[in-house]
Amino acid sequence: MIHGIDVSDWQGPVDWSAQAETDAVFAFARATESDRLADSRFAENWAAMGRAGFVRGAYHVARPLGDARAQARHFLETVRLAPGDLAALEFKATDGLPAAEVAEFGRRWCAEVTRRCGLLPFVWTHLHFAAEGNCEGLADYPLWIADPGRPIGQPRVPAPWSGWAIQQYAASPLDLDVFAGTVAELLALGAPDRRAK
Repeated sequence: MIHGIDVSDWQGPVDWSAQAETDAVFAFARATESDRLADSRFAENWAAMGRAGFVRGAYHVARPLGDARAQARHFLETVRLAPGDLAALEFKATDGLPAAEVAEFGRRWCAEVTRRCGLLPFVWTHLHFAAEGNCEGLADYPLWIADPGRPIGQPRVPAPWSGWAIQQYAASPLDLDVFAGTVAELLALGAPDRRAK
């Protein structure tokens, strides 16, 4: 297992040089929400994560009342994934919609990201949200489960998944995560090099 962190503008400025001295190997930063909002510190965090040598990822906060494909396009236009970069969908809001419609949003967003950049995005969610059926049909995408308080590397896994990829195990002052694999296995989940033959 390897350790990582995830951040947003809620944490304020992040000292990425200091974080590079910890056991964290990967880092995710919030990039976008809905089809128009962008995290005010994303560009700063994204560049600094790269300079500090992290395996880096960006995540989008889903708003299921909106158009999934438009939100995916907004995310990808904001992030501009390079080979090896990771993507994720923060999936925790229903916006008052029934579970079937929420799950359809998730499937459409993930499929659009896969179609456009050739990777399978992680799905960040929590047990209660998944238990209500909001993640139906997303089992092919790697699970990033928020399950703080559980032992590191032993999160509970909700349906429809049968295993987990990332566990968020703490949330203060930064969100702390662990990936169930090696650095090479994590990089293999990133954006492919389209120039490769």
